Amino acid sequence: MSVDTEVLRWFQQVADGATVTEVAELQIISQPAVSRALARLEDELGTPLLSKSGRVLRLTHAGAVFKRHADAVLHQLDDGLAAVSELLDPETGTVALAFQPSLGTWLVPALISDFSARHPSVRFRLEQSQDSLLSSPVTGGGIDLEFTARRLRGQEIDWKRLVTEPLWLAVPSDHRLAGRRQAALAEVAAEDFVMLHRGWELRARSEELCAAAGFTPSVTFEGDDLAMVRGFVAAGLGVSIVPAPPGAATRWAGRERLVEIADAGASRDVGLAWSRERHLLPAAQLFRQHVLEADLQTLFSARGGEEQAASAERS
Repeated sequence: MSVDTEVLRWFQQVADGATVTEVAELQIISQPAVSRALARLEDELGTPLLSKSGRVLRLTHAGAVFKRHADAVLHQLDDGLAAVSELLDPETGTVALAFQPSLGTWLVPALISDFSARHPSVRFRLEQSQDSLLSSPVTGGGIDLEFTARRLRGQEIDWKRLVTEPLWLAVPSDHRLAGRRQAALAEVAAEDFVMLHRGWELRARSEELCAAAGFTPSVTFEGDDLAMVRGFVAAGLGVSIVPAPPGAATRWAGRERLVEIADAGASRDVGLAWSRERHLLPAAQLFRQHVLEADLQTLFSARGGEEQAASAERS
């Protein structure tokens, strides 16, 4: 059985009280063409759906039962068409976005806020990604774009650097270096470290910096969450190397203290990744273009100034 959805709509209109003539005029076709289409629908179902009562067509019992299901099918179809239409409209679509948790505290909110001020109807579906994974979620088809500090490589992925994020030495508030503006990693070579598990990009970068400083860190606590790492540092259980937004070390320090690392290369590149093999829908294309063209330094400086002003006003 092959039922034409257009004929279902004609049946729906007649069942709702329209005459065959009115349906024909609305669809700009002949009245006999509509009548023949309805007759074919009844033949396919094997039972009359409409019966003539004077000049009006009324539903048979089978027609009433069938109409409930026809209505449901057409409503679902219309919802699907509307959803696709929305996706194809860059001003009303949805962007599926993944990001490393540490970037969800500054980079991602700033860019989405700036974009949403210009495109308020675009929605976002947010998902945290784990930088311990060897692949990017953009390759699976469910995510459009990923903010990540991992330099993703491969024929199927594009990755563009957006900003260089400083790495800082996190120490307890009563640490001997807590009052220093800057320190060399060699100054904590003999101390215990708190780090993420092996396989994470930040763990590998931290070990590279320590090796360049001439020592292998003694890792006493490992975890899969940067907030946990900083919490353990704040509790006096070790020191760590952590990322923080450019120029925001003071604002982003918690109970621990962030000290600038004097060693060369104490930073990581943060970029935007997307799949080369999958065509982005218009809203995602629009957001990608916005991100790649954004003046991040100006954006972060403006947001930092707003936060400082708000903090001063509260105090």
